[in-house]
Amino acid sequence: MELHDVWFVLIAVLWIGYFFLEGFDFGIGVLTKLLARDRVEKRVLINTIGPVWDGNEVWLLTAGGATFAAFPDWYATLFSGFYLPLLIILICLIVRGVAFEYRAKRPEERWQTNWEHAIFWTSLIPAVLWGVAFGNIVRGVKIDAHKEYVGNFWDLLNPYAILGGLVTLTLFTFHGAVFASLKTVGDIRVRARKTALGLGLITAVLALGFMIWTQADKGDGKSLVAMIVAVVALVGAIAAIKIGREGWSFALSGITIAAAVAMLFLTLFPNVMPSSLNEEWSLTVTNASSSPYTLKIMTWCAGVATPVVLLYQSWTYWVFRKRIGTQHIADAAH
Repeated sequence: MELHDVWFVLIAVLWIGYFFLEGFDFGIGVLTKLLARDRVEKRVLINTIGPVWDGNEVWLLTAGGATFAAFPDWYATLFSGFYLPLLIILICLIVRGVAFEYRAKRPEERWQTNWEHAIFWTSLIPAVLWGVAFGNIVRGVKIDAHKEYVGNFWDLLNPYAILGGLVTLTLFTFHGAVFASLKTVGDIRVRARKTALGLGLITAVLALGFMIWTQADKGDGKSLVAMIVAVVALVGAIAAIKIGREGWSFALSGITIAAAVAMLFLTLFPNVMPSSLNEEWSLTVTNASSSPYTLKIMTWCAGVATPVVLLYQSWTYWVFRKRIGTQHIADAAH
């Protein structure tokens, strides 16, 4: 296997890690309006991800940086062609981080309500746009012979990509509801399980349709295996949450995300961005990659740094592993 193939796999792994971890962050943000009944319950939900949300976003930064260094032409075409949706995602991530930190800085109800609205919308919008973006990458976009995107924003809003956006929204929200049931106690935990069950059924219908469409259009034997794993894991996650096995449900919903993202990357390879104008103009792991020397240096750096990051992040989750509830909110009585 060539180094550019290795880095294609590593970038896929980084996106899997990002969607697995940031997926339940987005889900919790959406659930602050769908699940929480009052301000105290919103604080409980936000506190479930409070110690980890910023660490989860490191996976996005690493995926973007790895793409820039390993496949500069892919990075350039992607970020120029998808400039507006990616800018919207970036703004949402900035505002969401500020909202988490600023919400409790003042006691006024209007102040806190506005930041809660911000948390909801800046979680929902990226959850949709990531699905739209990856749907377009897999489907193919208008790339010319100079490796430049020549389409416009409205070309990105096609039925396949929109379905992909609905899948990521419902899947992340389901993942977040399962996480909420795993991390909370009391009435909110019970309602989180019921919400997860309903969301799981909706997700199953949308995800199955999207994956069948993908497999029929772009798939092969490897992507079919990934699709089967995703479907089985999602069904298992729904069954597990129904009988109250939240830990199993969370693990299986994570496997669903991992297998679904793996399926998308398997349908891409050896392309990284297919051209819908001419197949020969597609960006591939070969014509979009950096020099072998650059990839070699990156591989050594990643081999040293990645275990450290994984150990630190695992330690963080272990430290903040306990469940919380409304009784743990200091001023709940007020």
